[in-house]
Amino acid sequence: MFPVRIASPLHSLTYISPKAEKRQSPTHGRGLFAKEAIAKGEVVAIKGGYVLTAEKWPAIEASVGPAGEIYVSEGLVVAPQYKDEYEGSMLHLNHSCEPNVGVEGQIVFITMRNVEPDEELVIDYAMIDDFDGEMACLCRTPSCRKIISGRDWRQPELQRKYQGYFSAYLQKKFSDLL
Repeated sequence: MFPVRIASPLHSLTYISPKAEKRQSPTHGRGLFAKEAIAKGEVVAIKGGYVLTAEKWPAIEASVGPAGEIYVSEGLVVAPQYKDEYEGSMLHLNHSCEPNVGVEGQIVFITMRNVEPDEELVIDYAMIDDFDGEMACLCRTPSCRKIISGRDWRQPELQRKYQGYFSAYLQKKFSDLL
Protein backbone atom coordinates (compact mmCIF):
# COMPACT_ATOMS: atom_id res chain seq x y z
CA MET A 1 0.00 0.00 0.00
CA PHE A 2 2.64 2.55 1.09
CA PRO A 3 6.41 2.31 0.93
CA VAL A 4 7.87 0.55 3.93
CA ARG A 5 11.27 1.54 5.22
CA ILE A 6 13.59 -0.65 7.17
CA ALA A 7 13.25 0.16 10.86
CA SER A 8 15.81 2.73 11.91
CA PRO A 9 16.44 4.92 14.92
CA LEU A 10 13.66 7.31 15.82
CA HIS A 11 13.15 9.93 13.12
CA SER A 12 12.67 13.27 14.79
CA LEU A 13 10.50 15.44 12.59
CA THR A 14 9.23 17.75 15.33
CA TYR A 15 11.35 20.30 17.18
CA ILE A 16 11.00 20.34 20.97
CA SER A 17 12.67 23.19 22.86
CA PRO A 18 15.60 22.18 25.08
CA LYS A 19 13.56 23.79 27.88
CA ALA A 20 10.84 21.14 27.47
CA GLU A 21 10.62 17.35 27.62
CA LYS A 22 8.08 14.60 27.10
CA ARG A 23 6.92 12.82 30.28
CA GLN A 24 3.98 10.85 31.64
CA SER A 25 1.05 13.19 32.15
CA PRO A 26 -1.46 12.99 35.00
CA THR A 27 -4.07 14.25 32.51
CA HIS A 28 -3.62 11.97 29.52
CA GLY A 29 -0.85 9.54 28.60
CA ARG A 30 2.26 11.47 27.73
CA GLY A 31 2.63 15.22 27.84
CA LEU A 32 5.13 17.98 27.21
CA PHE A 33 6.55 19.62 30.34
CA ALA A 34 8.77 22.60 31.11
CA LYS A 35 12.20 21.48 32.32
CA GLU A 36 12.93 25.06 33.35
CA ALA A 37 11.12 28.39 33.36
CA ILE A 38 9.85 29.42 29.94
CA ALA A 39 8.97 33.05 29.24
CA LYS A 40 5.82 34.19 27.49
CA GLY A 41 6.22 34.06 23.70
CA GLU A 42 8.99 31.45 23.61
CA VAL A 43 8.83 28.64 21.07
CA VAL A 44 8.27 25.29 22.81
CA ALA A 45 7.70 23.11 19.75
CA ILE A 46 7.45 23.12 15.98
CA LYS A 47 5.32 20.40 14.38
CA GLY A 48 7.25 18.46 11.79
CA GLY A 49 6.23 16.00 9.15
CA TYR A 50 5.26 15.82 5.54
CA VAL A 51 2.66 17.91 3.77
CA LEU A 52 0.00 15.34 2.82
CA THR A 53 -3.41 15.65 1.27
CA ALA A 54 -6.29 15.25 3.67
CA GLU A 55 -7.78 12.59 1.40
CA LYS A 56 -4.61 10.45 1.61
CA TRP A 57 -4.08 11.01 5.36
CA PRO A 58 -6.68 8.47 6.65
CA ALA A 59 -4.98 5.57 4.84
CA ILE A 60 -1.55 6.66 6.10
CA GLU A 61 -2.94 7.17 9.60
CA ALA A 62 -4.24 3.59 9.56
CA SER A 63 -0.66 2.31 9.25
CA VAL A 64 1.11 5.03 11.27
CA GLY A 65 -1.41 5.60 14.08
CA PRO A 66 -3.15 8.77 15.27
CA ALA A 67 -0.31 11.24 14.94
CA GLY A 68 -1.82 14.59 15.75
CA GLU A 69 -1.91 15.82 12.20
CA ILE A 70 -2.15 19.57 11.81
CA TYR A 71 -4.25 21.12 9.05
CA VAL A 72 -2.23 23.87 7.38
CA SER A 73 -4.59 24.67 4.52
CA GLU A 74 -7.85 23.37 3.15
CA GLY A 75 -7.15 19.75 2.27
CA LEU A 76 -3.52 19.70 3.46
CA VAL A 77 -2.06 18.34 6.71
CA VAL A 78 1.40 18.05 8.25
CA ALA A 79 1.93 14.54 9.64
CA PRO A 80 4.38 11.63 9.62
CA GLN A 81 4.33 9.30 6.66
CA TYR A 82 6.02 6.24 8.18
CA LYS A 83 5.45 4.30 11.40
CA ASP A 84 9.03 4.83 12.61
CA GLU A 85 8.43 8.58 12.46
CA TYR A 86 5.40 8.48 14.73
CA GLU A 87 7.07 9.35 18.04
CA GLY A 88 9.37 11.88 16.41
CA SER A 89 6.39 13.73 14.96
CA MET A 90 4.32 13.91 18.14
CA LEU A 91 4.06 17.16 20.09
CA HIS A 92 2.44 15.55 23.14
CA LEU A 93 0.63 18.81 23.84
CA ASN A 94 -2.44 17.70 25.76
CA HIS A 95 -5.68 19.67 25.78
CA SER A 96 -6.68 22.07 28.52
CA CYS A 97 -9.51 24.58 28.67
CA GLU A 98 -6.95 26.83 30.43
CA PRO A 99 -3.95 26.55 28.09
CA ASN A 100 -0.49 28.03 28.41
CA VAL A 101 0.49 27.32 24.77
CA GLY A 102 -0.90 28.78 21.54
CA VAL A 103 0.02 28.79 17.88
CA GLU A 104 2.15 31.26 15.97
CA GLY A 105 1.47 30.81 12.26
CA GLN A 106 0.73 27.22 11.25
CA ILE A 107 3.06 24.82 13.07
CA VAL A 108 4.95 26.89 15.66
CA PHE A 109 3.79 26.52 19.28
CA ILE A 110 4.59 29.30 21.75
CA THR A 111 3.84 30.03 25.38
CA MET A 112 0.91 32.36 26.05
CA ARG A 113 2.23 33.28 29.49
CA ASN A 114 5.27 32.55 31.66
CA VAL A 115 5.50 28.83 32.48
CA GLU A 116 7.10 27.44 35.62
CA PRO A 117 9.45 24.43 35.76
CA ASP A 118 7.61 21.06 35.81
CA GLU A 119 4.39 22.67 34.56
CA GLU A 120 2.69 20.74 31.77
CA LEU A 121 2.55 22.60 28.46
CA VAL A 122 -1.06 22.41 27.27
CA ILE A 123 -3.12 23.83 24.42
CA ASP A 124 -6.84 24.21 23.83
CA TYR A 125 -7.49 22.02 20.80
CA ALA A 126 -9.94 24.70 19.62
CA MET A 127 -6.84 26.58 18.40
CA ILE A 128 -5.78 23.82 16.00
CA ASP A 129 -8.60 21.31 15.37
CA ASP A 130 -11.26 21.34 12.69
CA PHE A 131 -13.08 18.01 12.44
CA ASP A 132 -16.48 16.44 12.94
CA GLY A 133 -16.58 14.75 16.32
CA GLU A 134 -16.32 15.16 20.05
CA MET A 135 -14.29 13.83 22.95
CA ALA A 136 -14.52 14.07 26.70
CA CYS A 137 -12.34 16.73 28.27
CA LEU A 138 -10.03 15.49 31.03
CA CYS A 139 -8.47 18.82 32.06
CA ARG A 140 -10.53 19.33 35.25
CA THR A 141 -9.86 23.09 35.21
CA PRO A 142 -12.44 25.54 36.60
CA SER A 143 -13.43 26.55 33.05
CA CYS A 144 -13.57 22.97 31.70
CA ARG A 145 -16.06 22.58 28.82
CA LYS A 146 -16.45 18.83 29.66
CA ILE A 147 -16.82 17.99 25.95
CA ILE A 148 -14.36 19.12 23.28
CA SER A 149 -15.67 19.44 19.75
CA GLY A 150 -13.62 19.59 16.60
CA ARG A 151 -15.60 22.71 15.79
CA ASP A 152 -15.01 24.61 19.06
CA TRP A 153 -12.99 27.17 17.08
CA ARG A 154 -16.33 28.53 15.85
CA GLN A 155 -17.32 29.73 19.35
CA PRO A 156 -17.01 33.55 19.47
CA GLU A 157 -15.99 33.47 23.15
CA LEU A 158 -13.04 31.17 22.34
CA GLN A 159 -12.11 33.31 19.33
CA ARG A 160 -11.90 36.31 21.67
CA LYS A 161 -10.12 34.38 24.46
CA TYR A 162 -7.40 33.02 22.15
CA GLN A 163 -7.12 35.95 19.76
CA GLY A 164 -3.64 35.86 18.21
CA TYR A 165 -3.04 32.22 19.19
CA PHE A 166 -5.13 30.29 16.65
CA SER A 167 -3.45 28.46 13.80
CA ALA A 168 -3.38 30.66 10.70
CA TYR A 169 -5.54 28.04 8.95
CA LEU A 170 -8.36 28.38 11.52
CA GLN A 171 -7.90 32.14 11.89
CA LYS A 172 -8.56 32.50 8.17
CA LYS A 173 -11.60 30.21 8.39
CA PHE A 174 -13.35 32.22 11.09
CA SER A 175 -12.27 35.56 9.63
CA ASP A 176 -13.91 34.49 6.35
CA LEU A 177 -17.14 33.87 8.29
CA LEU A 178 -17.34 37.49 9.51
